[in-house]
Amino acid sequence: MTGTPAVPAGGSSAAAASGGDAPHSLPGDVLDDLTPEQLAAQWEEEKPPAAGPLANAASSLVVIGVGIGAVVLSIAMGLGTPEKPQPGLWPFIISAVMVALGLFQLIAGRRNRDAEKFTRMSAAPLTGLVTLAAMVALMPLIGFELPALVLCIIWMRFLGGETWRSTLVVSAAVVIAFYGIFVLALNTSIPHLF
Repeated sequence: MTGTPAVPAGGSSAAAASGGDAPHSLPGDVLDDLTPEQLAAQWEEEKPPAAGPLANAASSLVVIGVGIGAVVLSIAMGLGTPEKPQPGLWPFIISAVMVALGLFQLIAGRRNRDAEKFTRMSAAPLTGLVTLAAMVALMPLIGFELPALVLCIIWMRFLGGETWRSTLVVSAAVVIAFYGIFVLALNTSIPHLF
């Protein structure tokens, strides 16, 4: 057993153990010695503040709006019947569930204390969505290899905080694996450069 000092449940000595940095920068061996209660207290201390009822209502309205838009688009594609479904049937079902969940969250979410306020990290999903859309738009023009490589680098390094070495190695391995599977092995019609 290591000789690291015990950290109180409030996590107040975490800053001292990490040289004054935020509590999330504790060394791995110190984190291994924490009890579940101490870890829970540390996570509670580090999490962003609660969003509040207005933010909960706004997010619910966004979900409902997107769901209604998807319902309209799926109806335009045609629903068909369960025996002979048309392309819009499954998107319609998923969209209807999305609207129902948004309504439930709008009604019941006013008392929800688990939602977090938007912070700088709240932009990460939007960044991921925009870079994914850019990759999809660029694939027919220049193939999938370069957009997929750039996407992996952005996601791993800037959104995931990985080291440059692991980012470059894993990103290259992912593109090579996709090329091997979809171009060489399966001979799909995915746009590619090489």
